[in-house]
Amino acid sequence: MQVMPLLGKVDAVVTDPPYGIGYKASQPDAFDYGIIDNDDGSFDLRPILTLDVPVLSFGANNYPEQLPHKGRWLCWDKRTIDGAADAMLGQAFELAWSNKTSGYGKIVRVLHGGTVNADGHGQPRFHPTQKPIALMRAAILWAAGEAQTILDPFMGSGTTGVACVNLGRSFIGIEQDPDYFDICVKRITDAHRQADLFVAKPAHVTPKQEGFDI
Repeated sequence: MQVMPLLGKVDAVVTDPPYGIGYKASQPDAFDYGIIDNDDGSFDLRPILTLDVPVLSFGANNYPEQLPHKGRWLCWDKRTIDGAADAMLGQAFELAWSNKTSGYGKIVRVLHGGTVNADGHGQPRFHPTQKPIALMRAAILWAAGEAQTILDPFMGSGTTGVACVNLGRSFIGIEQDPDYFDICVKRITDAHRQADLFVAKPAHVTPKQEGFDI
């Protein structure tokens, strides 16, 4: 909330904020990530949810009183299509609210990687609520359309930024935890190095940390 007024214009917001549920990973094989800051239900997300650009925000079914209108919903189905993962621990799906006012909702099926990883194929999990890159790519394409500069005010482990690199979009991320911030920079830098040759890179390809007078 301190940094956002200092930013220039962005074309869309795609984010996974604190849901206000006091989340704490409890599965036996979960890493001890600690608590999520500002996840006590007191955080006001309305300054973000009411921005006059395309907005998509995960977990909005947990803070419905803050939504400006009914919008449209993206459902992340974490199971396999054949139902083999129906018995998975925890929630079998998650919802994200979009400020779209026309069209229909969307289902994105990406198998959940559990508490060990988010993307499968031996990729590590860095954050307790880390989303798969494929999910965030789909979210950007559905909610943000052709928007070129995407903001994530709750950057976490930087997955939205990696998805932006994959799609040839520019990305601005805000993260208050310095350890997660360093993880974001590394993941996004690595994503630029491995960028799809068939996707045009955004104009600014070197991640940098801005110094704000706040």
